[in-house]
Amino acid sequence: MINSLHHVQIAMPAGQEAEAVAFYVGVLGLKIVEKPLILKHRGGVWFELGNVRVHLGVEEPFSPAKKAHPAFEVHSIDAMSERLTQRGCAVEKGSDLPGVSRIYVHDPFGNRIELLQRTLHDNGSPT
Repeated sequence: MINSLHHVQIAMPAGQEAEAVAFYVGVLGLKIVEKPLILKHRGGVWFELGNVRVHLGVEEPFSPAKKAHPAFEVHSIDAMSERLTQRGCAVEKGSDLPGVSRIYVHDPFGNRIELLQRTLHDNGSPT
């Protein structure tokens, strides 16, 4: 049986680790995690924050994920939207779902990222 999601891997072009760090650390606020020595030669960068783990792996030829995406839950969708805008990122408002507000942004490589905030607790009361 599956217990939890360990990490999500997102593709990136070769040689653009600095751009990945600038976005995933500088914009989204994740922290860099040292890749195991046996994997360093492949390029890419690993990030995490709490129990959120994101691995960016080099894929050649590279093609950005325009539909498939990770969705990160945030404390405040408004604060995150403001943070993204202040850092020069184009923010797209997503259609709200019952109990969820969401926005989309693209990483420097064109990969789609969803950010969401729950607006209702599981019992239906506001957060």
